[in-house]
Amino acid sequence: MEKNYNVTEQDKAFMREAIRLANESCENGGGPFGAVIVKDGEIVAGASNSVVYTSCEPCPLCLSAFYWAHIKKIYYGNSKKDAADIDFADDFIYTELAKPYHLRNIPMIRILSDEAISTFKKWTAKSDKTEY
Repeated sequence: MEKNYNVTEQDKAFMREAIRLANESCENGGGPFGAVIVKDGEIVAGASNSVVYTSCEPCPLCLSAFYWAHIKKIYYGNSKKDAADIDFADDFIYTELAKPYHLRNIPMIRILSDEAISTFKKWTAKSDKTEY
């Protein structure tokens, strides 16, 4: 069940800016996508605990970046199905990620894990690491 969010006029204004940027991108030879990142009511270059307004549901790459950046909320206009309808195959990637490794189109083969784990052990032992 979806949560009921109170969408404000300011939310709509930021979404309209994302849509404007998507249209501008199309007019200038880019893809039909645009987004703005907002913190404390102002558009920013990026910061954790920000809100993203995007003209389309984020692709897997962007969505991953938003999770890493600790974005707290995402508003979007078009859906991933809408993107697929104009031949942006993001849904293919979502489907691939849900598959077991051995069934994916790009093989994922784990090797030398007993050697690779040494790096993670070093990381765990560091006292001055940056937390992600």
